[in-house]
Amino acid sequence: MDLSYTPEEEEFRARLREWLAKVLPGLPPKPSPDDWPGRRAYDLGWQRMLYDAGYAGLHWPADAGGRGATPTQHLIFLEETEKAGAPYVGANFVGLLHAGPTIAAEGSAGQRARWLPPVLRGEEVWCQGFSEPDAGSDLAALRTRARRDGDDYVVNGSKIWTSHAEVADWCELLVRTDPKAPKHRGISWLAMPMDAPGITVRPLRTLAGSTEFAEVFLDDVRVPVANRVGEENDGWRVTMVTLSFERGTAFVGEVVACRRVLGELAREARKNGRWDDAVLRRRLGRLNAEFRALWRLTQWNVSESERSGGVPGVGGSVFKLRYSRARQDLYDAAADVLGPEALGLDSRWTLDRLSSLSYTIAAGTSQIQRNIVAERILGLPKGR
Repeated sequence: MDLSYTPEEEEFRARLREWLAKVLPGLPPKPSPDDWPGRRAYDLGWQRMLYDAGYAGLHWPADAGGRGATPTQHLIFLEETEKAGAPYVGANFVGLLHAGPTIAAEGSAGQRARWLPPVLRGEEVWCQGFSEPDAGSDLAALRTRARRDGDDYVVNGSKIWTSHAEVADWCELLVRTDPKAPKHRGISWLAMPMDAPGITVRPLRTLAGSTEFAEVFLDDVRVPVANRVGEENDGWRVTMVTLSFERGTAFVGEVVACRRVLGELAREARKNGRWDDAVLRRRLGRLNAEFRALWRLTQWNVSESERSGGVPGVGGSVFKLRYSRARQDLYDAAADVLGPEALGLDSRWTLDRLSSLSYTIAAGTSQIQRNIVAERILGLPKGR
């Protein structure tokens, strides 16, 4: 893989920097973390600005509404927007990073035409209905049932940790359509409208005090069969496509953010005298090497996905496994650099440290990732 940049790519970077410098000062103030309607409007507004400027869905295929940019241009976009302090995808993350790419890869022409443009234009928000209260890390143990009734599925069950459910228009929903089939084979992937009768959303408050997750209860919810992505009972395969995007490319911008945070810590250590501690310097140096390596791994994974038709491979599990640990190590180091006085309950650093704990669970637990690496990369036998 050639990790250098071409003149065309550097020109793309320069144009992007110029655009960001022009538009970012004019953005409105960010809404309160608890103001979810306000956050939805803010995030959709930024997405519309990206769309109007030609940066929405930069790496999506042209026939899916994107620009068909190269993986390297996509990485440049993520790097430059993060460095400039531009808004992240926020409430749009499921649609832009999970559901949208899945529909682009697996959906019919009609489904792509219906669902992808509103995501890119900043008009619709998606949430993810995968996890269930009694399934734990075993996603295939889901029990939410979808019974076929004419042109609809009638869905009953519940989901948990459903990101942004209270402001979402659509849900990427996993349901069991054949309860007699082996658990990995009786699943279907549906696009469920969140305004359908029978849906109850109950927000969950996290340890950090945020409410971006919710429980979702489904009582005789009717979802058109036309909203199924992929064949009936082939949902596990479609889900693996979704999780490939979630693990393989959805965290890319956060690696850049962690590198920026590490730079902040190094500057603070030089100011407050902690830089004199050789052990701390080595710790920060190791973290710098770690995140540089993760960025290179990201470049490799994105290049591999281009060769495989746009769907990231199992290398995303290697990235996700190591990144989730490195992120926790970063905020452990922050405590050493900043000291207890900077880590109050309302501190940004405290909230980020608490958030970092969730990354060993989100997008598949570290134990699941180790199994994937062992079986699909190293070729080890499956555990009994």
